[in-house]
Amino acid sequence: MMRFDPFRDFDRLANEVLGAARTPSLMPMDCLRTGDTFVVRFDMPGIDADTLDVSAENNTLTVQAERRRHDPDDATYLVSERPSGTYRRQLVLGEGLDIDAIRADYHDGVLSLTIPVAERAKPRRIEVTHSGNDHKVIEGASA
Repeated sequence: MMRFDPFRDFDRLANEVLGAARTPSLMPMDCLRTGDTFVVRFDMPGIDADTLDVSAENNTLTVQAERRRHDPDDATYLVSERPSGTYRRQLVLGEGLDIDAIRADYHDGVLSLTIPVAERAKPRRIEVTHSGNDHKVIEGASA
């Protein structure tokens, strides 16, 4: 039996399209499961929290933010390694997640999303009842 992993298809597709040797993402992400909850963390240093937008539609989670430069008009760059602009990342979520209960927190440059597994997708025990009928066990029955 396979463990439930709502990000499996997304990861497989990303590896097929982008290959194993990728350049670092502008929004590096970790995803982990703890109990019945997935936690997704995005590194987003320098992002103004007012530009941060997280939305979910049709099992697609979209994270968008902007990092602006605040430079004097007469500034001339000698080195420019810190990208700026609008960043957007989308994740396709599996059917077994409760999209309506996603929580988001932005602290110290890290956006943390908590995504619970939907009740319908959680493993549950099925009670077996005894009907009271006498059942005969047939050993080595022949046709």
